[in-house]
Amino acid sequence: MHLAQVTQKDTEGRMQLRLLAQQKAEHAWALLDDAENRLWIEQADYNEGALVLVELSPLRQIQQIQDATHWILALVEQYLTVGMTPVLLQEEVQRAEQWRQSLTLKSQELGRRALEIEARRDQIQELEENLKIEKEKLEQMAAQVRANLNGKPCPPPEPES
Repeated sequence: MHLAQVTQKDTEGRMQLRLLAQQKAEHAWALLDDAENRLWIEQADYNEGALVLVELSPLRQIQQIQDATHWILALVEQYLTVGMTPVLLQEEVQRAEQWRQSLTLKSQELGRRALEIEARRDQIQELEENLKIEKEKLEQMAAQVRANLNGKPCPPPEPES
């Protein structure tokens, strides 16, 4: 879909269209360079200066043409009557970009914290294992001391692993 302007009419009833913008997505349009964006069509239903919506085929053949008045008025009603200005839209874009950057930083911070927590959990598990080994050694030593106190011979200490 293109937005075009009728630039001239010839004596044979043809009119020249200057393509002004091309629709890239549902709500995204791109302005076109004036250089190679003119076409002649056989229909002469529009006056010079009129804005029209033109649907082109991939071979730049006109498939449909319609007056752009209703479309432009809908844009005005939808965006401009609520105070949406290009400056406001740019501010919203900047605010969204700052929000995205903030979320990225927070995500990175959460990832870093998760790694720290994982490392601490590994340290705690290692300490628990060491404490368990030490407890077993102490229990063995206590059993040897009790055995010595009762006059029984001490069993030989178990080898450390």
